[in-house]
Amino acid sequence: MTTDTNYEAMLTLAIPGALEGDVLDFLLLRPEQAPGFSVVDAHGMGQGATLHTTLEQVQGRCRRKLVHVVGTVDGLKALVAALAAELRNAEVAWWLTPVLAFGRLV
Repeated sequence: MTTDTNYEAMLTLAIPGALEGDVLDFLLLRPEQAPGFSVVDAHGMGQGATLHTTLEQVQGRCRRKLVHVVGTVDGLKALVAALAAELRNAEVAWWLTPVLAFGRLV
């Protein structure tokens, strides 16, 4: 097992499925800020959810993607600022959480 102490935080972006391509392209063009990331299918519910289709309105939830990126706090904040400057959208939510440890099973 190996560990890496360069990761302080994880950025989570909650994005509408329609923006997946734009956001992933944005991240792929910035390997120094997002050297790797994961994408997870999700559903958004509650007051902040925008329900576009009839099916979403009936179900009370909207399809979303969660994008996870680990890095330094300052680097991830800069990444969010750059994304907001390029792709301003009130349906994109983000948050940072601490990474207590990170490693690979090798």
